Amino acid sequence: MKSNFAKRRFLFWFTFGLLIVLISFIPVRIAATFRQVPTPQGIFVLGGDYNRTRFAGKFWLSRRDLDIWVSDFPQYLDQHQRILRKFGVLPSQLHLDGAATDTVTNFTTLVDDFVGAGLSHVFLITSDYHMRRARVIATVVFGSRGVVVSPVAVVSGRDEDESLVRVVRDFGRCWLWVVTGRSGASFNPRLD
Repeated sequence: MKSNFAKRRFLFWFTFGLLIVLISFIPVRIAATFRQVPTPQGIFVLGGDYNRTRFAGKFWLSRRDLDIWVSDFPQYLDQHQRILRKFGVLPSQLHLDGAATDTVTNFTTLVDDFVGAGLSHVFLITSDYHMRRARVIATVVFGSRGVVVSPVAVVSGRDEDESLVRVVRDFGRCWLWVVTGRSGASFNPRLD
């Protein structure tokens, strides 16, 4: 009986220690990346509002050497492209991703593309009310791959940020993705 208790105790402390190591590796990677790459190398725009895209176009005008990535539903990508082309963004500098189904998958579908393109630091453009949740997701998803963000908020005119419940839910989904490679997007009722 004592042996069984000792095994459970060992398993608990082993799991607890593993969890602490898993959680702490992201802040260490983020700090190291910020130190190595202090200047953003690209612009990442979260879809869902064309004002974000217009802002990104204006923002890009003072950073013409950077490529722009836009993540949104496939049916909206042509409009994003038209808006950014009006600002002079070249087709070779524009990367449109229509694989995402929600904010978490905006990040999970593109993080490996960023890593593959050698990007370790990107500007993150989204609405001000959406930024807290986007930063939490970026910290876990991008941070797990050594990619960091410099947030740039677009003024939306909304009075309140998104609910803390949504932030916590997506924080959990991000960790699910880090551990299993699945984001839980299949549970999204809008996809039915």
